Amino acid sequence: MKILVCDDDEALVSMIRFKLSRENVGDIFIATDGKEAKRLLQEHEFDLIITDIHMPYHSGLEIVSFVRQEMKKEIPIIILSAEGLELTVLRAFDMGANDFISKPFSPAELTIRVKRLLNLK
Repeated sequence: MKILVCDDDEALVSMIRFKLSRENVGDIFIATDGKEAKRLLQEHEFDLIITDIHMPYHSGLEIVSFVRQEMKKEIPIIILSAEGLELTVLRAFDMGANDFISKPFSPAELTIRVKRLLNLK
């Protein structure tokens, strides 16, 4: 399995990488901004995307749109955001996100959601 994590918060990315690596869910790829995320999406076939909403160059919502509209892929996408506004959550789901987690979140909760979307136990 290949998982793309898109977030510009280095500490959060390190925590996610550490937790998912310990759970052996797959290879973790990191994008620290939307431009790098788009490049990686064009170079690799991912099984799951975890993306923050607010990133430099392209937002997480733009990444969702890119994957769904331009790439025409049904890769599961988890949105992370400190902005738990209902309108943002609804927009993310309307654009094709599969799940939404408000920051701060439990690493164990993220792991459960990742495994569920990847159909792992």
